[in-house]
Amino acid sequence: MAFESFNEFIAMGGHAPYVWAAWGMTGSLLVAVVLHARAERRLLLRNLRRRVRLEDRQGANRDEMAGISHQTGGNRHDT
Repeated sequence: MAFESFNEFIAMGGHAPYVWAAWGMTGSLLVAVVLHARAERRLLLRNLRRRVRLEDRQGANRDEMAGISHQTGGNRHDT
């Protein structure tokens, strides 16, 4: 092991503030990236579900309108 004791490891040869701050920032950024990715995924899935519901509703309305126009439209050339 490069250090004689745990206290020497924590002190990092006098460079502890820089070393531990770098580790802390790296860890914080990794956690932030993971949380952001999860939030983006949730938002994307919510928007996709909303889009599918909207398209299903529009498709049902289109089918309903097509059925009505065929039922009431009749043939104009019946004269």
